[in-house]
Amino acid sequence: MTYKATLNWLFAQLPMYQKKGAVAYKGKLDNIRAFCDHLENPQGRFKSIHVAGTNGKGSSCHMLASILQQAGYKTGLYTSPHLKDFRERIRVNGKAISKEEVIGFVENNRQFFEYHEMSFFEMTVGMAFDYFARQEVDIAVIEVGLGGRLDSTNIIIPEVSLITNIGYDHMDILGNTLEKIAMEKAGIIKRGIPVVISERQPETEMIFTLLANQRQAALTFAEDLELQEYLTDLKGNYQSKNIKGVIGTLRHLKGFTIEEDHIVLGLKNVVPTTGILGRWQKLQERPLVICDTAHNEEGLQEVLQQLGQLTYGKLHLVLGFAKDKQVEALLLLFPQDARYYFVKPDVPRGLDQTVLKQLAKNMGLKGKAYGSVQKGFKKALAKAKPNDLIYVGGSTFVVAEVV
Repeated sequence: MTYKATLNWLFAQLPMYQKKGAVAYKGKLDNIRAFCDHLENPQGRFKSIHVAGTNGKGSSCHMLASILQQAGYKTGLYTSPHLKDFRERIRVNGKAISKEEVIGFVENNRQFFEYHEMSFFEMTVGMAFDYFARQEVDIAVIEVGLGGRLDSTNIIIPEVSLITNIGYDHMDILGNTLEKIAMEKAGIIKRGIPVVISERQPETEMIFTLLANQRQAALTFAEDLELQEYLTDLKGNYQSKNIKGVIGTLRHLKGFTIEEDHIVLGLKNVVPTTGILGRWQKLQERPLVICDTAHNEEGLQEVLQQLGQLTYGKLHLVLGFAKDKQVEALLLLFPQDARYYFVKPDVPRGLDQTVLKQLAKNMGLKGKAYGSVQKGFKKALAKAKPNDLIYVGGSTFVVAEVV
């Protein structure tokens, strides 16, 4: 098969969560365990760091990988979802897995996939573990896909675990309270394995403390650490919380030599080192265009607060959401004195732009609906003056169509 045909086959299998939503969530680990047995358990042939959380886990993973690479370690990085190319999910030292590797892996294991009716995410996790093992990485940074307890990545035994933040997201699967969501995220805490919590939250602190004690896992709340101020090329005020969690994680990483200059250089060069996209990313000047993948209440609050700190003429928002989000609650966060361009991301989960426009109108937000992200974005560029600001967001899928 060609690379394109291989991806088409992968995407055509049992629906992946990013496109279909809750119907794609299996909520068990039997398949991934069986698959890794079939692959001779590659996850046991490399060391790892496991990262969960609602917001900040992707940025934290890329920061960790960048620092480890600066320290001279061959570093695997598994993240999801991708923005432009499937291969973004699986990297070694910042370089994406080759098209030939993807094709070969699917061809060699397709019979197993079909017999076991494996999900897209299970196949992808197995591909990453197998690739990291064959590449003989020194360590891999593994991002949880959804939740933690029953996520396909949760068969690894990491050197240290990191949980970044707990917020209201994927409530149809993980629960409708912060406490329930925290219980699912805390599922990555392993017996005797240290765990770092990036952000102390009153609703979740006791849960993490209780489970860490039960599993005899050393627990660190990163905000308690005495740290110097670090700079990073990942923009966004929220990155300061992620940095604390990253430093706390590295302090628990035994058997690796991480010097201060590795941390400084790693944080300053995350983008060129790892290839991360979509985190407070500046696309152009005059008019200034910024996009961000924040897509839940906590993440959008941070982004909108930072937008409020900028100086500009008129604010233009190219906005789209997945239809399984609490869209009305999210729209309440947005300013009424901005011009809106309501769009539908090009995935089945995308909320229809006319429905979004009506919901926004009910909240006092004025704008027009456009049949695609590109149409809305192009109209915003045409309408904006040089000193205006255009923000593109609401969904990872919206950002993916403009970066």
